[in-house]
Amino acid sequence: MNRMSLSSVDTKPQFAVPAKASPKISIIVPVLNEGPRIGPFLDHLRERAASAELILVNATGSQSLSDSISELCDRVLTSPRGRAAQMNAGAKAAGGEVLWFVHADCEVPSGCLEEIMNTLQDRQVVGGCFRIRFPRRELIYRVSNAVGNLATKLFGRCYGDRGIFCRREDFITAGGYPDLRLFEDAEFYRCLRHRGRTRQLSSYIISSARRYEKIGPYRLTVAYWLLSLLYVLRVPISLLARIYDRLCLHKDERVGQSH
Repeated sequence: MNRMSLSSVDTKPQFAVPAKASPKISIIVPVLNEGPRIGPFLDHLRERAASAELILVNATGSQSLSDSISELCDRVLTSPRGRAAQMNAGAKAAGGEVLWFVHADCEVPSGCLEEIMNTLQDRQVVGGCFRIRFPRRELIYRVSNAVGNLATKLFGRCYGDRGIFCRREDFITAGGYPDLRLFEDAEFYRCLRHRGRTRQLSSYIISSARRYEKIGPYRLTVAYWLLSLLYVLRVPISLLARIYDRLCLHKDERVGQSH
């Protein structure tokens, strides 16, 4: 496999036109201290999206990745810490006609690549996302699933854990992910919607509930709903980031957290 390691990446989304032999879809995965979880995730991704180009973007200062992990990817990059910077770096290096941004703590659905490509057959559709589901039976998770998916369908508000995808050309025109600590995914999706229609697919990405378990599912759910409401009301994101730090970070994360 063609592996690439970059010690420093210009995170501004400047792109070259991919060659015709490039893969149809490039999957970009930002990574920060995933530890032993990353290996099983990459095996799973390779099984369900075998034909895609797989680009792993490790954050500067994050745990180093072993050779066995790197061999599961087509490219391994290092970029400044922060999801926006990491995803822009991955997009810049990608060769695919379609870019799919996937978090490293999820399970993607079977037939995911075909579903993405079938959706983008409609040239009026510039991109989209999947539905989300937490693998827990408690009521708070079922409510969170339903409310989040309904909000995406009704209002076009989308966060990165839903697996945002788009054509490369539309990613470039939208300007890539803005350099924000919070809501960089929602802001990018909002800009993407200015280019054309987006679509929430019927399949589900199974998202890890580990953060909810760490902070507390009720506290974190209410905090996310509050932040989402304030975001819709166009409260400055710098203020939302401070609220996020107060409500959504564990006490051992509040110093130096930027991911």
